Amino acid sequence: MTQTGTPLADIPLPDADRLLEAATAAADAAACVIRPFFRSGVTVDDKSDQSPVTVADRTAERTIRAILAERLPDHAVLGEEFGLERVGSRHCWVIDPIDGTRAFVTGRPTFGTLIALLEDGVPVLGIIDQPITGERWIGVRGRPTHYESRLPGTIGTRRCTELKLAELSCTSPEMIADAPTPHWDALRRAARRVTWGGDCYAYGLLALGQVDVIAECTMKIWDWAALVPIIEGAGGRVTDWHGRTLHAQSDGTVLAVGDPAMLADAVSLLNTGLPAR
Repeated sequence: MTQTGTPLADIPLPDADRLLEAATAAADAAACVIRPFFRSGVTVDDKSDQSPVTVADRTAERTIRAILAERLPDHAVLGEEFGLERVGSRHCWVIDPIDGTRAFVTGRPTFGTLIALLEDGVPVLGIIDQPITGERWIGVRGRPTHYESRLPGTIGTRRCTELKLAELSCTSPEMIADAPTPHWDALRRAARRVTWGGDCYAYGLLALGQVDVIAECTMKIWDWAALVPIIEGAGGRVTDWHGRTLHAQSDGTVLAVGDPAMLADAVSLLNTGLPAR
């Protein structure tokens, strides 16, 4: 909170239009790179952590980096594929060129390009871009989240105060096998139903009121940084599994809720197996 009592998320981002112009130009260019590789039989390599990567991931990240370097040469850039450049800036762009590479290489349009801006380590701008469906979510601190699409959908999380009515989503059961607590299944049982798959696209659906809760782990900063301003600008909350604000040293757990009234119960279930009340 500031001295005037204004939540940080409501404080306008200085120079937001110029920053957003650079981010959207980078997203546009990355989409042009990615689309020709979709369902093209692209070669898939395994990285040291056994996660897949393709020429589309690497080329898209290089393209985003080039645009940001040209427009904002004093800003740092951290990307999944090529690491950190220009250490020391209070502004750092965080890139995941294809979040959901498994979906991408199997022809599923549920992946996305993630571009985020951190200011002093805090996510203040985020984009989810789906280059096949033409959907784009844009979150900027101090502004409502914006959704661009040819598909139907209205920005705004769904009012859902009870977990028994909630649609729960998670990318994969394998992810939960590495969870830091054994209680994810308690959250699953408390929810109305669970849907697997989606990567960053599921978070976009949460911002549209189609999904109510997402609980995942093993998440790197490039997996979640862009999601925070998008979901919070749509009325939701994003924390770790303990309900704490995400930061660069977070433990890899991410909990997103469309209705903040569900947060306490979700946190309690994930940590104790029991609801908060």
